[in-house]
Amino acid sequence: MAIPKIGKMLAMGAVLTAAFLVVSASAESRARIVRLSQVQGTVQIDRATGDGFDKAFINLPVIEGSKLKTGKDGRAEVEFEDGSALRLAPDSEVDFTRLALSDDGQKLSAVQLVSGTIYANFHPKKSGNKAGDPFQLNFANESVTVAEAAHFRVELDGAGKATVAVFKGKLSATSPAGQFDVAEKHSATIDLTKDDLAKNDSARKGAFVIAKNYEAEPSDAWDRQQTDYHDRYASAGGSGISSPYGYGMSDLNYYGSFMNVAGYGNVWQPYFIGANWSPFQDGGWAFYPGSGYMWVSGYPWGWMPYNYGNWAFIPGFGWAWQPGYYNPWYGYGIPQVVNPPVRTKVPTPPVRGHQTVMVGLGLAANPAAGAPRRLTINPGSAGFGVPRGSVRHLDRVAKTMDRTSRPVAVATAPPVSTTTTPTGFGTSPSSPSIRGGTSTGMAPMGAPHRSSAPSPSRPH
Repeated sequence: MAIPKIGKMLAMGAVLTAAFLVVSASAESRARIVRLSQVQGTVQIDRATGDGFDKAFINLPVIEGSKLKTGKDGRAEVEFEDGSALRLAPDSEVDFTRLALSDDGQKLSAVQLVSGTIYANFHPKKSGNKAGDPFQLNFANESVTVAEAAHFRVELDGAGKATVAVFKGKLSATSPAGQFDVAEKHSATIDLTKDDLAKNDSARKGAFVIAKNYEAEPSDAWDRQQTDYHDRYASAGGSGISSPYGYGMSDLNYYGSFMNVAGYGNVWQPYFIGANWSPFQDGGWAFYPGSGYMWVSGYPWGWMPYNYGNWAFIPGFGWAWQPGYYNPWYGYGIPQVVNPPVRTKVPTPPVRGHQTVMVGLGLAANPAAGAPRRLTINPGSAGFGVPRGSVRHLDRVAKTMDRTSRPVAVATAPPVSTTTTPTGFGTSPSSPSIRGGTSTGMAPMGAPHRSSAPSPSRPH
């Protein structure tokens, strides 16, 4: 099946970028750009600047050497280029020990779980006979390799025990006690205290135990909620984009819509923009070693439109994003701008220092689990501060505001429960539910809006 034009542009842009970045004699390049895609409550990041941990914000790039940790009320998600996701439950910490490109363009990822619980939902995309990008998760002296699609959870209990639960797919794990596989709907309990005794046959046999079931954990509902969000919106919205480099598509389809405009092609606009809105008015500058200051958008959808393609100002329509080639880091994360109004101010990076610098409304505050049950969305906000998936039928809310040009108060989805009732083994990952919600862990949001050719009037 032929790849749509926009998909070809994104894929070709990524190939050209990989070629540009791997021109050295080195077999690997560290030029990867992974996204911090979801942040709730207390979350901190160490960007490998030498300054230690600092407050984390959505859309911050994650590079090799970065560290991420959550507090007691914190949760975070990291999205990889192929749309795979790694999620941190409360009181967890991970180190991104390897985010590299091989000499043939394959993405190599390795993460060290330092403490707590993480969820991984990986679906490496194959290209012909070429295998998908490999992923390795390390904890203590153990190593889990993901070669094919898998959704699983790893928990360190702090008392020398680790539990691996596989929701979908299968895993191959290696430890000092030997190699073992964990099948779908199975779990493995690993006694880490026996690692040093692994040469002893009796100790080796007791080092890990495979069970044909797994127990539910408090953050399973949240993990299921995030998975449902991506499954619901990743391929919806009528974008026509089909590319292995399309991470962030879920947010584009939830927070805005695609449309065809004569002379500009298939473009995307966020909901809730006004005549004076600019895509560069809210965000911040974050410092990264080797790259300097990087622009970080404050909008929840603000990833792909600032790393691919360009923003164009279309008379009668306002600002719209045109998908296109990847914007390498030397562009400071700011894409090209087409036909800007005379007074448009495109942010320029600070000339010195390492501190995060805010612009306009800055970077959105991290919503706590159990956000307010009602939310007011203002005209011109472009979705700033609206937690993803929290409002049902966001496209309908946008149409209402289009007609009235007034703020709209909306109900939000009930918060995810932070506790579960012990149910024993054999519990599916979707069984914990949010209070007043459905068995999927999130309130029903309805089908995403699919755009057609625009009318001459102002879009959402």
